[in-house]
Amino acid sequence: MQYRTLGRTGVQVSSLALGAMNFGAIGRTTVDEATAIVDAALEAGINLIDTADRYSAGESEEIVGKAIAGRRDDIVLATKATMPMGDDRNRQGGSRRWIVTALDDSLRRLGVDHVDLYQMHRWDPRTSDEETLSALTDLQRAGKIRYFGSSTFPAYRIVQAQWAAREMRLSRYVTEQPSYSILQRGIEAHVLPVTEEYGMGVLAWSPLASGWLSGAVREGQDITTHRSAVLPERFDLSVPANRARLEAVERLVKVADEAGLSLIQLALGFVMAHPGVTSAIIGPRTMDHLRSQLAAADTVLTADVLDAIDEIVAPGVDLAAHEKFDAPPALLDATLRRR
Repeated sequence: MQYRTLGRTGVQVSSLALGAMNFGAIGRTTVDEATAIVDAALEAGINLIDTADRYSAGESEEIVGKAIAGRRDDIVLATKATMPMGDDRNRQGGSRRWIVTALDDSLRRLGVDHVDLYQMHRWDPRTSDEETLSALTDLQRAGKIRYFGSSTFPAYRIVQAQWAAREMRLSRYVTEQPSYSILQRGIEAHVLPVTEEYGMGVLAWSPLASGWLSGAVREGQDITTHRSAVLPERFDLSVPANRARLEAVERLVKVADEAGLSLIQLALGFVMAHPGVTSAIIGPRTMDHLRSQLAAADTVLTADVLDAIDEIVAPGVDLAAHEKFDAPPALLDATLRRR
């Protein structure tokens, strides 16, 4: 396992991080199964576990808490807030009112007195940077969080938040958690240059592109990934973007074979190769998934392999741009772009 410094914090984290989104109802992974996955991940050298209050309505945090009981100090523990938690309109977003409550709820579910990294799961356009950053700074000073970061923020919002923290003399976001894979390279054009400029750690989610790069999606075969049952539209081959992804996958398999790698090793090795990325977040549902992903822990792709990948999916290009979660609100809501 490789280790890297998380931004400018000085904290050393593994190049593969264990994501817990599939723990609980979402992935149908039980407490015992999740604990076995955590045990094996820690044994392999992973020291960063990432979850969120939103995952299975808090169940993921509860399972993580049980799985890490007695070894909290050996783990860099990260969770998130801002996504809706129930029907109450104020149980979401970046307000001080909600963040303080959400963190206390997360700490209770995790069974800990602090988290190492607390992340804003999405940018909340209804809340000012000052409101959110001042609340996070106070929680940091109270010892409930060590650092805080953002997740899936557009590049311009990352810049704005950094400026606001400096202008208001508040603590700043030290990490960003964006979606990044061979098939979704858009952050190379905007987000990664910004995070590198500000010395932020980057924890890349969905490095296997929701299963497209797991080896389970191939031409002429039934699609068997868990995500295809949850989000079937993302695997509908009548959609041009999905056909483009499948064609890219078939070409990438050949590159992996020629390099003596599995497709998973190629995909994770690619994400870990970017100098702006700190860790790739894997989200195994089973021990078999974990083993296949741990095989990439020490994968280093050669320049010719990286060049071959560039020939298949050009740098800075998203093959499914419509699946991005960082679009400005006015692009999604017509009322915001018309007087």
